[in-house]
Amino acid sequence: MDALTRLHRSLVGGDDEDQPEDSILADTEDLCSLSPLQRIYAFAACLVAGLTLMILSFIVFARPIKFAVMFTFGNILAVGSTAFVMGPQKQLRMMFDPVRLYATAVYVGCVVLALIFALWIHDKLLTLIAVICEICALFWYSLSYIPLARRMVSDLMVKFCDTEL
Repeated sequence: MDALTRLHRSLVGGDDEDQPEDSILADTEDLCSLSPLQRIYAFAACLVAGLTLMILSFIVFARPIKFAVMFTFGNILAVGSTAFVMGPQKQLRMMFDPVRLYATAVYVGCVVLALIFALWIHDKLLTLIAVICEICALFWYSLSYIPLARRMVSDLMVKFCDTEL
């Protein structure tokens, strides 16, 4: 039994003989030939590479087309890194849950638009608008994984933007 399995069982509270069938490790066991530790390493490598690309993209912020390409590919790497942990099928299922469907659609649409504006149309303003929308959509999508976070942010925005006294 490897260290990740023992850690998971200690966190879940199960015995060594009694592993639940719907656990994360059970779902990903037949995912690929990678061990759980190798999947964690791949997840970390993709996440770090994505975050590095996103941070480095701000160096070329004055060149919006280069910025958008680096930022978008970094964003895709960072979001896609979770496929190593939970598997691509489960990740896609979770992305297209009714709770996250609109945020996923807006996020994917903004990613596509940012790349089209940057690589094909070469319009700096539209590229920056698409990247800003992409960031907002990813933020809203990420909030869907935290219970009641979307409602709290919505209520805060209504309070901050309310013009009535």
